[in-house]
Order: sequence, then structure tokens, then C-alpha cells
Amino acid sequence: MGRTDIDPAVTHEARVTALIEHEFRNLGCPFRRQPVAPGRDNIVATYEPPAPAPFHVMFEAHQDTVPVDGMTVEPFGARVEGGRMYGRGACDVKAGAAVMLTAFARLVRERPAGSARVTLAFTVDEEHSGLGVQALVDAGPRPDYAIVAEPTRLDIVNAHKGVVRWTLETAGTAVHSSRPDLGVNAVYRMARLLRGVEEYAQQLQGLPPDPLLGPRTIAVGRVGGGVSPNTVPDFCRADVDRRLLPGETPEGAGAALEAFLKAFPGVDFPFALVRNSAGCLPLGPVLSGDLVKRFGATIDAVTGGHEVRGVPFGTDAATIAAAGVPAVIFGPGDIAQAHTKDEWIDLSQLEPAAEILFRFACGK
Repeated sequence: MGRTDIDPAVTHEARVTALIEHEFRNLGCPFRRQPVAPGRDNIVATYEPPAPAPFHVMFEAHQDTVPVDGMTVEPFGARVEGGRMYGRGACDVKAGAAVMLTAFARLVRERPAGSARVTLAFTVDEEHSGLGVQALVDAGPRPDYAIVAEPTRLDIVNAHKGVVRWTLETAGTAVHSSRPDLGVNAVYRMARLLRGVEEYAQQLQGLPPDPLLGPRTIAVGRVGGGVSPNTVPDFCRADVDRRLLPGETPEGAGAALEAFLKAFPGVDFPFALVRNSAGCLPLGPVLSGDLVKRFGATIDAVTGGHEVRGVPFGTDAATIAAAGVPAVIFGPGDIAQAHTKDEWIDLSQLEPAAEILFRFACGK
């Protein structure tokens, strides 16, 4: 069990939300807080153009970051050196959030003719369960397009894998290790299941890959069981990570794995496959063709060129697209620097990123 005495105002996004609210108040733009969980609010602002909007675009970035354990730089020091800023979240995704806020603030102040209606949403809980973006989508309204902040090196990402995670559980009968014949070893049972998962992984590799994203994958990331060396363990658990391709669902993937393991040689005992997170849906390119073309032209006008590609990691864009909104991923930085022990952002990408977003909202 986790600790119950932790203040969510300190450990979650509350202080980030308060800072963003301060910026929105200074801008004088309409905004709202959207409670998602205790101490965890989405915050959403709106820019209304001076004339009827040609389209409505949402800029979305998540407020949360991963933990700071093991970092070799001051996690929240924001040290600038050699054209880089170092710190937890610098790359994923505070830089992307900052350029979206910069572009949005410029729209509010300048109110350019012909500009779009823009919703700027900062969501919670992206790194774990995706509760924030789901609440955002459920609340509506639906924009015509969405641009989701993640580090893409100022390229367009229009497809990514999804993820679902389970805990695989086996049970046994605990006895003293001097008489293992009297008990049932849950770890031995898990070992048989894990051989099955390994074979299933090879089977997935043999299926046709996605042309943008490659093959389906499955991996076991953690195994644990038992209470002491001299006790035959009566439980064992393994965490399993499955990456999904467009067209696959978490429910379908779980049913397929469970059926494979039940039929695997040597698995003649009960086990459980328990889904342990909301996960992330896969994102396909089907809806976003027009957005990719229009947004790509804006990028080219600022930087001179871009790529359109898929990535293996998941984002909030999939949940937005599942609601019928064409969505792409865009932002400064490289995913190779995200979640690292010395996370950093290339500061030279910030100004062009903000200019790209501003121009796109201006219809240029």
C-alpha cells in the first residue's frame, strides 16, 4: 500500500496549476479549472478571435512529470548551460507547455485578424493513468484540430503505439522450505507462465508490422513473490507491458494473451491477469491528413522543412483522436532526453516552436 499522509498539493500538479492560473489571470482571458482528482485540476483557457473563427484548434500539454529519483542534475534547478536547460520536465514537457502558453498569450494580446479560436488545455496525470485528458474530452466541446505537446524535434508525429499493462498473478500454498513437497510454489508456477509470455512475444514479432510503427511487442518488467528464503511462496506477481498498434484494443490484447497462456504446455493451474492502469490507446494517421498538411506548411515556413513520422511511446493525442478530433503531436526537444537522469531541452528550438503555433492559429 502507498502512503496515506502525502499532501497531493505538494506531490501532484497543484502548484503548477496555480502558476498557470496566475498567467491566465494576468492575460485577462477566460479560463476554468476542471477538477480531476484531489489536488489535481486541469486548467483550460480560451482565446476568442475578433471575427468569426475559421477553425477551432486545441493546444494541449500535460502538467505532470516523472519522479526525480537517481537524477544527476538538480531536478528543479533550471540550470542553463551550453544552450540547454537542465531539470526534470524540461524536455517532457515543460518546454512544450511554455511555447504553447507563449503563442496563446501573443494571440490574446495582438488579436490578429483571421485568427482561429484557440483552447489551451493543461492536463494532469498524463504520465500514469491519463485521467486528465479523459476528463478534458468528456467535458467538451470538440475542436476541429488538436496539437499535443511532446518532444518531436519540431517534426509532426501522426501515429504512435498504445500501451496496456497487467499484473500476472499466481497463487500457491506456503510451507516451511524444509518440506517443499507439502506446499505449492507460486514462483515455479509463474516461471511456467513467463516461458509462455516469452513464446507469445515471439509470436507477436511474426505478425505483420505496422508500416509506421513496426511490430507489436510485449515485455515483462518486474517479478516478485514470497516472503522469506525459508518459506515456499504462496504468491508471485509479474508486471507485463504490451504495446498496441492502431486497430488493437487493451481488452482484445488481454483476452488474446490470457487464452494463449491457458493453452500453454504445463499451465494446468489457475492464474489471474489483472489490468493495472488505464494505459494509452494507439494513435493512427487516418483522421489527421488535412491537419498534417496545413500544419506542415506552417512548420516549413518557419524552419524550412520537417518530417512526418510515428513513434513507439504513447501520448494524450490518442484519447483526443478517439473522440473524433484530428490530432498530431508537436514540440521542441527530443524524446531521447525525456525521463533521463540529466534531462535537458535545447533552448534554440523554443522560439521557432512558439512562432509555428502562433502562425498556425493565425491561419498562415
